[in-house]
Amino acid sequence: MNTRITFFFVGVLLCPSFALGATCSQMNLTRCLDSVCAINVSSNPAARCQYCGTSSAGTPPTTGGMRSLSLGQSARYTLTEDELADAPTDPGQRYIWAARQCISKVDGCTADDVSDVYDKLIEQSCRAAGVSAQYAASLARNAQTTSATSCSTDIRACMVNANRCGPDWAACETDSDFNKFFSECGVVSAGCDEYLADIRADLTSDRDFAIENADTLLNNIVTAYQNAREQRLASAQNGCKDANAKNICIETVCAQNMPNHCGDGYESERTAATQLCEFYDTACELLD
Repeated sequence: MNTRITFFFVGVLLCPSFALGATCSQMNLTRCLDSVCAINVSSNPAARCQYCGTSSAGTPPTTGGMRSLSLGQSARYTLTEDELADAPTDPGQRYIWAARQCISKVDGCTADDVSDVYDKLIEQSCRAAGVSAQYAASLARNAQTTSATSCSTDIRACMVNANRCGPDWAACETDSDFNKFFSECGVVSAGCDEYLADIRADLTSDRDFAIENADTLLNNIVTAYQNAREQRLASAQNGCKDANAKNICIETVCAQNMPNHCGDGYESERTAATQLCEFYDTACELLD
């Protein structure tokens, strides 16, 4: 019983709060990308293709300046002409640059969101410019790069599975064990043959580092847990000092649960709040 009370007390004092992840606004993300890739798009339907698609679409006109692409507060999601001075002129590099800039401006967005909302707009623009064939070839090259990344991710996940090398690579200290599991994972990941040599080299390097530094990593983990325990205990003891934690509990109950907030003339509410928070007295006695 005493142990449960102690854990409950520490948990109450140190209860973490969790922030909800921001959701990507496709509208704001599109506005941002347009400020880089769709300059003067109203008068030049091929703009997105020319700026961020393919050089086969030709060079975009340089006259007329950049028109405003957003209204009111949404202007904060677009890039200014001064910022655009750093943008690459090569369409492929410009698209990558635009993606990085806009992911940092629009909360919650990822590279996948950029692809989802903007690839089709560039493709439509390229059709308007009459270069859909060239753009298709460009997409194929990008898909090849994605395939290499996917292969590396899949094979790594397969290798560090607990039934193979394990997350600490301990079951693959010998090359024979490593090679056996790598052969299994390489076969499972179909279509990755051309990337296997590079992936093997990367994983071998990771394994060697993990094994060579296993003792250091373990010591760091043990130390981190020890420090965390000591910090939790110190925080709990500080909460008991001068009944700080109990007083905070009483004020919180008054503010959130009592209809008159334990104001003047409502001592019964404060008495009830104090009784609700008496568990702090018991918990603090156990920590003495």
